[in-house]
Amino acid sequence: MLKQRIMTAVMLVAGFLLLLFNLNALWFSLAVVPVVMLAGWEWTNLNGIKTAASKFFYLSALALSLAGAGLWLNLLNTPDTLESLDMHRGQQLMLLASILWAIIFLWVQGYPSSAIIWAARPVLALLGLLLLTATWLSIVLIIHQPQGQWLLLLAVAVVSLADIGGYVAGNLFGKHKLAPVISPGKTWEGFFGGLSFQLLLIALLMLLMPASTSLAMLILLIIPVSLYSVLGDLFESMLKRHQGVKDSSQILPGHGGILDRIDGLMAALPLFILLLLLLSPL
Repeated sequence: MLKQRIMTAVMLVAGFLLLLFNLNALWFSLAVVPVVMLAGWEWTNLNGIKTAASKFFYLSALALSLAGAGLWLNLLNTPDTLESLDMHRGQQLMLLASILWAIIFLWVQGYPSSAIIWAARPVLALLGLLLLTATWLSIVLIIHQPQGQWLLLLAVAVVSLADIGGYVAGNLFGKHKLAPVISPGKTWEGFFGGLSFQLLLIALLMLLMPASTSLAMLILLIIPVSLYSVLGDLFESMLKRHQGVKDSSQILPGHGGILDRIDGLMAALPLFILLLLLLSPL
């Protein structure tokens, strides 16, 4: 099982890096669409949508949402330049997405009582459309920034280190449950372990980046994004617990489904690009 998990992880990382550094911004944005659609198919499972016709309708709605959002941001106009995108609109959408995740935090805190608000099938279906569309748009906005490949790699590294740090510290020192009702395996020790890995990342970036790099900006960018990644993980755990399933699917051997791998990114990436746009003039 561990060997299978490692092999899958290596293939995922290799594929991601290959696409990231060999496709231009537009083609990378489009290459991510099938992944988002697969995540949408998994969302139908978590939402209790069972018939093929209903799944097709939902995925069609997701495809239209992605297309409409991309067109609204002028993605197809001179696609290789930052000026092609309407960054003002993008920033507004990422602000709304980040606010939605803040509301989701309250739902996670209030589970299981909060399920009366979000667990209805139409609400959960709409939520999936909004969150998956926002995830894709955040990738589009990040990859179209100057040095967009490296910025997206940084965002993924922040989320991955939060997960790895949480796993390592949780297994070594974990005693106090972080969210026992939602995810009994997560601990406060793991949470702070994930944060400690972010501090190591910030220290490494200060060593590697130009002397003019602002320590305050790195802290304001990385720490909140790391916290949001934990929120994304907890939210998907809440959905799976409510539906009584272990994984969102079995697409990725040893890892479960797409949603199981991108749950932290779904919450973190909109906040990452929002903070990046807000902090860049500093």
